[in-house]
Amino acid sequence: MRRCAVIGSPISHSLSPALHQAGYEWLGLDWVYERHEVTPDTLNGFIAGLGDEWRGLSVTMPCKKAIVHLGIPDEVVTALGVGNTVIFDGHPQDRTTTRIHNSDVSGVRTVLGGMDPCSEVLVYGNGATARSCVYALSGLGVPRVQVKARNQDATHDLAADAARWGIEVVPPGPRADVLVSTVPADVAADWGIGSASEVFDVLYDPWPTPLVTQARAAGLTTATGLDLLAAQAVGQMELMTGSHVDFSVLRSAADQSMARLK
Repeated sequence: MRRCAVIGSPISHSLSPALHQAGYEWLGLDWVYERHEVTPDTLNGFIAGLGDEWRGLSVTMPCKKAIVHLGIPDEVVTALGVGNTVIFDGHPQDRTTTRIHNSDVSGVRTVLGGMDPCSEVLVYGNGATARSCVYALSGLGVPRVQVKARNQDATHDLAADAARWGIEVVPPGPRADVLVSTVPADVAADWGIGSASEVFDVLYDPWPTPLVTQARAAGLTTATGLDLLAAQAVGQMELMTGSHVDFSVLRSAADQSMARLK
């Protein structure tokens, strides 16, 4: 039996086990997916305790940077300096057969894939998730992205990296067609939806987020953290199992999990 898990801290709230187990059932795989409380300080010890039955890990905060040194990073991880997926092609302690991937980027591209590349896009935030979103937008052919952050000066590093990715980072302007929020729910609610006609909030806690509630009340097109969770899990499961799971299977599992939490 193969084993996988999601690691991070705090981890008890993670919906990933429900999604991945639903995917295993859909694929007919007798695999196990767990959750483990792991911090950057305990990461090496956790990996040292894994056996050959382990196939991969989903990784959430605060371990997304710490996992990069565990194996061979792909192009996206190299560009961003963060990953969210560890694949063991051999023994978990063998870094020459361990691969590090970032399915957050492919997940964002899936969620925003129907967007007009000529749209004016505003991103709330300049942290690790915002970096993944800007990188994803560069792959969708978006030439420019507005960034609003609580510490606007800290956006300079993101702007420099974005220039290498072929996308320009600029301060917030008078108009934005698409809003992508990566900031805490209360901050996003305070900043509001502005002029956007499409709103994507990467959070799903609280559910629904205040920003999504505002957007839906205004009749706007919305995408949520559950959409992103399911979309990035599609990429993770393909890396781990070698098989494609339909997005709708994982999105449905996310909805069912949220319904049980209410």
